Amino acid sequence: MDPSTAVNMNAAVSLGGFAVLIFLLLFLIAKWKWHVFFALLIPIMLFGILPGVQQNNFIDAFETGFGNTLGGIGVVIVLGSIIAEALKHTGAIQVITKSMVNLVGSKRMPLALTLTGFIIGIAIFSDVAFVILNPLVHSSARAMSVGIAVMSTGLVGALQLTHAIVPPTPGPLAAAALLGADIGKTIIFGSVACLLGSLSCWAWGVYVAGPRIKTMGSEEFKDIDFSADDTRQLPSTLSSYTPIVIPIVLIGMQSVVALTFPDGHILKTIFTYLGWPVVALSIGVWLAYRNITNEADRTNAKDKWVEEGLRTSAMILVVTGLGGSLSAILRGTPAVDFIAGAFADYGLPTILLPFALGIIGNMITGSTTVGVITAASLSAPMLGTLGLSPEAAMLSGASGSVIIKYVNSSYFWICTSLTKLSVADAVFSYGGATLVGGLVSFATVCVLWSVGLI
Repeated sequence: MDPSTAVNMNAAVSLGGFAVLIFLLLFLIAKWKWHVFFALLIPIMLFGILPGVQQNNFIDAFETGFGNTLGGIGVVIVLGSIIAEALKHTGAIQVITKSMVNLVGSKRMPLALTLTGFIIGIAIFSDVAFVILNPLVHSSARAMSVGIAVMSTGLVGALQLTHAIVPPTPGPLAAAALLGADIGKTIIFGSVACLLGSLSCWAWGVYVAGPRIKTMGSEEFKDIDFSADDTRQLPSTLSSYTPIVIPIVLIGMQSVVALTFPDGHILKTIFTYLGWPVVALSIGVWLAYRNITNEADRTNAKDKWVEEGLRTSAMILVVTGLGGSLSAILRGTPAVDFIAGAFADYGLPTILLPFALGIIGNMITGSTTVGVITAASLSAPMLGTLGLSPEAAMLSGASGSVIIKYVNSSYFWICTSLTKLSVADAVFSYGGATLVGGLVSFATVCVLWSVGLI
């Protein structure tokens, strides 16, 4: 550590300050219900007045960490939020759902909804997506004469997994930026882990939790059918998927081409630009806006959709920036090397550390986004000592950030209230699904890490 740029050189003070910072962060959110912005900012500022902290270096680390993090990811997060608004308002979600039903058959609606959640959770916040799909969940449960938990559990879990693990959803996108992970690799291998995790959520709902819960679909939704013709002119199946798929393909191709072709090759030059997330997501916005079919939506798309996207992304932007500040500050202390070294000395697989941090962040705060960003912020300074790649650390922390959804989670309450489950049944069904899905996703990440793919 360079003394001229170090925030603090005293290991004891750094470790103590680090421990108090984390405790205070979690306490302010869990006990006093502070917004995560102030819950992060106040402990960071208090860290700056610890004995031995070099205030000039502390301020430099704070500003550099905040600016560098948002400089690389801020515009991308906003673009992703705008795509989500367009998918929601143009009816693309209904079209994607219908295509999944056609793929697996109407008799396998729980699986169709799970796969729908896996796809649209990449672009849409999980709570928003569930609100949109809730009428179909109830009507399908009544049509198939099965309990609501059978129909909804796989969807609840799949939405949460892709929301936490697969960019360009803002949370994992921010975590990838904090860790310096390759977004293309994160998308490719995160999708593999997430698909297996989503299928385990479906199995939990259909074979374990669902049959034990007797709550049926609500009568008020008995005539809802997403497979029927909508009064609006809905986009085609291809047009509905392209705003999600094309940006993912472009970003993924950037990583593939970078490994395949030498510097200066025309394809590498082309995909370096097209696969830049700012360009890829901008193309996604354009493709999503092409699905607008009426004048009212065309007017709203110019103003209201953008404003709503900015409003949605604002919290994630400031939390991500503060996470970058925290990482930069901790990197300037001996605390992170001590923690990572001690973890390795006990012989535990180092990939467990970001996973555990993700679990703690989510279970205390109730927010998957905060969990994945917290895990990335705290893991980033330790990567060298842990011997983890940025991609492995990001996917490990993201897998932990969905374990476990229960009563302090707004997503838990949205799903529970809309499906009319009791709290006990929802903890068993939805909490169990996120537990199983997170563990299966993490196990997949461990396999990918052990064979050297990430």
